[in-house]
Order: sequence, then structure tokens, then C-alpha cells
Amino acid sequence: MDFGLVLQTDPPAAEVVALMRRAEGAGFRYGWTFDSAVLWQEPFVILSQVLAATETLRVGTMVTNPGTRTWEVTASTFATLNEMFGNRTVCGIGRGDSAMRVTGRPPNTLARLGLAVDAIRDLAEGREAVLDGTAVRLPWVRNGELPVWMAAYGPKALALAGGRADGFILQLADAFLTEWMTGAVREAAVAAGRDPRAVAVCVAAPAYVTDDDSPAALAHAREQCRWFGGMVGNHVADLVGRYGTDSGLVPEALTAYIARRDGYDYRHHGRSGNPDTAFVPDEIVDRFCLIGPPETHIARLRELAALGVGQFAVYAMHDARERVIDVYGERIIPALG
Repeated sequence: MDFGLVLQTDPPAAEVVALMRRAEGAGFRYGWTFDSAVLWQEPFVILSQVLAATETLRVGTMVTNPGTRTWEVTASTFATLNEMFGNRTVCGIGRGDSAMRVTGRPPNTLARLGLAVDAIRDLAEGREAVLDGTAVRLPWVRNGELPVWMAAYGPKALALAGGRADGFILQLADAFLTEWMTGAVREAAVAAGRDPRAVAVCVAAPAYVTDDDSPAALAHAREQCRWFGGMVGNHVADLVGRYGTDSGLVPEALTAYIARRDGYDYRHHGRSGNPDTAFVPDEIVDRFCLIGPPETHIARLRELAALGVGQFAVYAMHDARERVIDVYGERIIPALG
């Protein structure tokens, strides 16, 4: 199993670069950032500095979207980073939650997302793509490689990921839901005539390492990670609005917990202490995140690896970022190697 580190691009940017460098030294192979231009600093500027400060770390967005940047700009940016530093980038992409909603726009449609997946990959790898009826090619690209990994939860999005993306990003670490959703992705890959094993699977979730499993230690860890249930709840609310709660198309294990959800303020998005996540119960934090002593993390990660998960990406939006990097490097990554 590979490991990644996911960070928001909060200032100072130098701290993001330093944490990514620390992660590479600890054995992490991927470095990911959010992409929401209003809420955080511009990720690609910072990713260029991460690439310059590291040797082999692969970097990417978790996630960009096809609405806030034109597709040729996204492709050109990734291709430029690859030309400068070798093919060390991954385009993580989704419909767009915070990046779109914070500017008053709805997330992109799946149809638009599917077209963008193909166009961005083709352009960044030197092939021609048709944009709004015009054939476009980046003539300077040589030997470019850009895997495009897609974030998804709902049945149509999972089918799209399996049919067109190079990888699937699942933003939660619950074993039952991981098995259910990766199964849907693999079925879609087979239906599209693809090898389902060729679709990478990346599970991304907060990880908080405690000294022990005492009630006090776990309670603090939960409060540091509860924000994640609120972030996932935005996507779940969309699914409930589209499919309801008893269609069988979306597992109740994913949807039931948002019954007490009452709106969301993106000013607190992805941050510990988010006041809009009080509705998230401890049980969801424990299922969706990895919290507890190292042995607890290792046990869950082995379970996920057995389901075909090839990467666990650690969301480090809490008060112990350096510690989680270091303990993963010392205890957890070696156990999963």
C-alpha cells in the first residue's frame, strides 16, 4: 500500500512545502492538496515548490474540478509541472463542492466531468482534444503522462469512474462502504471493457494517532476529525436529494447520519472545530476516519488493503500534523509495506 499526505493550502505556503518534504522523508509517496481558489491559496503554485523541494514525491489535486479552470489550462498546468520535474503529477478531479458552491455555483454535471476527464488527460499527454467544437492540442508536450483519478460516491459517479478514470478516490475509510463502492467501480470497468485491476483505488480520510485508546484520548481525536463527517455530508445530502433514502442505490450506512444535518457554512470547511458538524455522531467519526493508537490504524489499513485499496491518503487537518506524519513513517508505513 502506498501512502499520501493531503493538506489544505493555508498560508504560509512554505509550511505546506515543509510538511510535504517531511512526509517524503517518512516514506509517503504522494502529496495532495485541496483546490478551492477562494478558500485557500493557489495549489499549483505551491505544488511546483513541493516538487522542487522533493525528489520522488508525486503530487496532485484532491480535488480539482472542470468548472473553475478551463480544461486546457488545467492540462497545460499539469503538463508544465511534468516537463519541469518529470512525470510526477496526478490529476484528482470531481464535480466540485467547495470550489463551486462558495462562489454561488452548483457542482458540475457528471456529463461535463466525464468529458473533462478525457480532455485533460489527452491534452496533458500530447494528444488532441475537442473543446467546445474546436480541436486543440498542446504542441510542446513530449512524453507526457497524467493519470486522472476521480472522486465519487453515488452510483452514476462510481460508474463514470470505473468506465473512464485511471483511479478512484473515495473520501472515507469505512471498510463496508469501501467494499461496496470499489465493487461498483470495478463492475463499471468490466462493463466498459477495461481491466478493473488497472483502476487505482485511493482511500482518503483523516488519521489521528493517539498514545492509547483511553476515552479522553479518543474523545480529543474525534473532535479534531469530526469536520470530515460534515464535509462528506455535503456530498451525501446531494445523493439523498437525488436518490432518496430507500432506493437501494445508495447504502443506508452512508446516508442515515445526515438526518440531523442543518446547512453548512464553507467558511469553516475542512477545519477542526467546524460548528456545522455537531450533527456528526462519534460512530461516523470512528467509521469514516482512522483514530487511535498505531495498532488500530494498522488493523484498519490491512482490512482496506485486502479490499484492493492501493493508497491511503492522510488528511492532516488537525492539531497533530507532524506527529501523524512521523508515527506513520516510524510505525505504520513499514507495517503495510
